[in-house]
Amino acid sequence: MSSEEETSQTSSSSSSPPPSSSPLPASHFIGKKEDIVKSGRVTKLLNGCRDVLVLYHMGKLHAMDMRCYHAGGAIENGDIEEFNGRQCIVCPWHKYKITLAEGEGLYQAVDDPTAKPLRTHWHSKGVKQRIHKVTEVNGDVYVTLNDSSEAIESDHYQTERYRTVFLKAQPKPKPKK
Repeated sequence: MSSEEETSQTSSSSSSPPPSSSPLPASHFIGKKEDIVKSGRVTKLLNGCRDVLVLYHMGKLHAMDMRCYHAGGAIENGDIEEFNGRQCIVCPWHKYKITLAEGEGLYQAVDDPTAKPLRTHWHSKGVKQRIHKVTEVNGDVYVTLNDSSEAIESDHYQTERYRTVFLKAQPKPKPKK
């Protein structure tokens, strides 16, 4: 792979695609890398059915479903923190930790609940958040949706039913004066 072409797990949003064709038939133009780096995070609706968050952190692009697997929180507003050497986005609603690279949910486990003081360590719940492939070609960023048929918990918040029932029922923000 040349230095002009880089692949990592990521997603983002932007304007219209460049005149050249995308690197893969199923890839979606997200935007220019420099714009994504500047903004840090971008969201985009892909294929009219999948809300994706693309973010740039520590020199890498990452892409994942935009809503937290636990309760649909908008993870684009979450902080990025390191837990046991793994970069995670923390859902702003309930503080669930999701690894950027794999989409694993992390929690603090206790080895022996009777021992004092308690000794904890970070443990994986397994993959909970769908991660998508990010490709950069000549400064253009593309996302290829993860098409695995295996159900992942974040899939629930990517349904038409969720969009029509939950999102449309949310109160509209009041305009700033």
